[in-house]
Order: sequence, then structure tokens, then C-alpha cells
Amino acid sequence: MNTNPAPLLNPVFVALDTTDPDYARQLAERVRADVGGLKLGLEFFNAHGPDGVRPFLKMGVPVFLDLKYHDIPNTVAGACRAAASLGVSIMNLHAQGGAAMMRAGLDAVKSVSPSTKLIAVTMLTSLSDEDLPSVGLTPPVADQVLRLASLTQQCGLDGVVCSAHEIAILRKELGPDFLLVVPGIRPAGAATGDQRRVMEPAEARDAGANILVIGRPITAAPDPAQAARDIAQSLTISVS
Repeated sequence: MNTNPAPLLNPVFVALDTTDPDYARQLAERVRADVGGLKLGLEFFNAHGPDGVRPFLKMGVPVFLDLKYHDIPNTVAGACRAAASLGVSIMNLHAQGGAAMMRAGLDAVKSVSPSTKLIAVTMLTSLSDEDLPSVGLTPPVADQVLRLASLTQQCGLDGVVCSAHEIAILRKELGPDFLLVVPGIRPAGAATGDQRRVMEPAEARDAGANILVIGRPITAAPDPAQAARDIAQSLTISVS
């Protein structure tokens, strides 16, 4: 039986990892017809706050606000409530904050924006098995990811951020309706940068990923729109 979800029309979210608002908006305008959504992260939000996010919400594509909250439950609830009130499509926190923190964040998000999806970061994709003992965790990474993703599902969140190499086990164990958002996606021949656990777009999609977060292979390309179209075509997606 196929346990994978039906694929999104275009699962690619482009990561606008910059502090320059004009550059970010120009990039977004160039690629928005060829991607499924936009991701704004800590760099951008810390520089420009909620007002910086609002222009992207008017572009007609979903926005993933990638802020990875991790604090005591009351603080995370307040932060989640404020961010969700913007009307973003997806936002996130760290699963390692624990069940009480995740439930507090979820209640806060749904109280102001029921349609906003709250997902949890399991393990950062920059971490490998060799890194875990130094932060008090036992390898392998995949075991930690499954444990944290299972806790996330139990808390009622919509899904997790995970490496492409954990997609198959999470999809098998957590079912077809749990959202899997996957960074570290690199087209064939692209540099891996600081991502340690990477995979090509079609391979990740076929393994069961819902959303593929892609940054530098699109944003650092000579023609970002063409790079986005090439990735879409590799996924057999029809774009304008």
C-alpha cells in the first residue's frame, strides 16, 4: 500500500536567506511563478521584523516563516501568537523544547490563525552522527529524528522539518498526512554548502517529502527563475 501523500503541484519553497529586503523582494518576484512558496528565516526577520514579511504575503504564494522557536512554553506561546497573526502559511519551533512547549505553541498559533501550519524542527541538517555526543545525544541521527517527530505528532502539530534521509522512515511510521518539510535539497552537481544530509529534488519527492526547501541552487544562480524552472522540470512540474 502506498503510504506517501499526494504530491503538491509544486513542492519547491525557495529560501530567501538574506538581510537585504530589496534583493529578497526582487528574487521573490522573479521566481514566484516557478516555485510553490517562499521561505523567510532568522536573518531576514531579525533585520526587518513583521513589517518586512508583509510584502511577501501579498505575492500570491505561501510563506514559510522559519524562526525555530525554542524557549519556555509561555514565551514560545507569545512568540508563536505574534508570528501567526501575520497570516503566514507555515511556521516552526524546535521539537527539543518538549511536549509542553510544543502544545503551548500550537494552541497559540491556532487561536489567531487556524490555517497556519505549525511544524517542528527535529535535528538540524548541519548535524551528523559524529556531532551528537558533544551535545549529549546518542547517535544515530535517524533515531533522534524519529523520536522527536513521533513526539511532535503526539502533540498535534502538523509536521516536521527533517533531512531527506529520514523521509522514508518518518513516512512509514507517521503516515501519509504528516507534513514533511525537507531542507538540504541540492540538484545534481550543486554544492552542498553547510548542509550535511542532502538529496536531489526528485529523489526526496519520491521518498515522500511534501515540501522541498531550496536556497542557493536557485538564489545564487545566474538566472534564478531559470534555475527554479529547471528544478520544476526535473520534478515533471509544468510551470509558466
